[in-house]
Amino acid sequence: MDRMTPVSPSADYTEVGYDVRDWVARITINREHAYNAYSTLTLVELADAFRRAAFDDHVAVIVFSGAGTRAFCTGGDVKEYADRYTSRPRDYWKYMVLFGAYIESILNAGKPVIARLNGMAVGGGNESQLACDLSVMAEHAYIKQVGTSVGSVAAGGSTQWLPLFVGDRRARYILMTNRVISPQQALAWGLVNEVVPSVVRQGKFIENATPDQIRAAQKGEDGYAVDLTRLDEHVQALADELIEKFPECMRYTKQQVNFWKDLAWHQTIGHARDWLSIHYTSREPLEGMSAFVEKRPVDYLKLRRLAAEGGSSEFRWGAYQKTCPHCGATDLPADFTHCGQCGKPLSEGAAK
Repeated sequence: MDRMTPVSPSADYTEVGYDVRDWVARITINREHAYNAYSTLTLVELADAFRRAAFDDHVAVIVFSGAGTRAFCTGGDVKEYADRYTSRPRDYWKYMVLFGAYIESILNAGKPVIARLNGMAVGGGNESQLACDLSVMAEHAYIKQVGTSVGSVAAGGSTQWLPLFVGDRRARYILMTNRVISPQQALAWGLVNEVVPSVVRQGKFIENATPDQIRAAQKGEDGYAVDLTRLDEHVQALADELIEKFPECMRYTKQQVNFWKDLAWHQTIGHARDWLSIHYTSREPLEGMSAFVEKRPVDYLKLRRLAAEGGSSEFRWGAYQKTCPHCGATDLPADFTHCGQCGKPLSEGAAK
């Protein structure tokens, strides 16, 4: 084994596909059942895969994609967040260390990385494709941020880089409204380099497919289907063009062009990592992610009303301010009517 070979020489990953052929390394998120949302394990494997491709002299270009036709990547696994990180927020700090290492493995690959958007790029999925150097988008796909809708902040690349890609006003529009960005809009705003047809009917590609045609293709109805043949042709043509360039010049070109991305990233990601881990102790991520898992609407106004009426929008059962007059237990939530230790009723005078 070469001493520069990364830790996984066999590339025997569980949630990531890795393949090298004809100077191209193809890295794929293999979690189609979860719309290619990345788990903690996925982040570890992705970082290793990108490092492996970076160190392999048989690789000139890296193509990054998701499995299937529905999703490129939909960011972090919200079910894992709800199960693991809302109950142990300190572990979210560790998770963000792994996430940062994954994103930086793309930035520091030393080779051009093409995002092959085979489906929607949502949340951290958009951050992932923003980290790449170039992006080719299938026409049935879309881009969307979801942070402010689920109780998080898209500070893993989007708050840092969207102003660079689309300008300040558009960045705020994407991040604050969480509206869907169509392929045509993404192309016009500079989020992607190319958009290619991906909807077919009876084997014939449809240019500028309508939302109804896209829905029919995704459901396989009325002769419609999703076909990624042209997407693969355009990605391969772009890769072939990049292969025919000097590797050292390509590496340094990437490093130079990364200047503003690196500056914005390194000035903010440490702060984001700490703030997000603290934020996971609050009600917003608990409500947002619980609603996602339970498949119910998020009650945004409930938290606003609590704050407006003098209650606690931060703590689920109120601030820790009561003392039990019976057993002396302290720091009981303000909304508790009974002591959590001895079970006896708390009087109005139990507050500190």
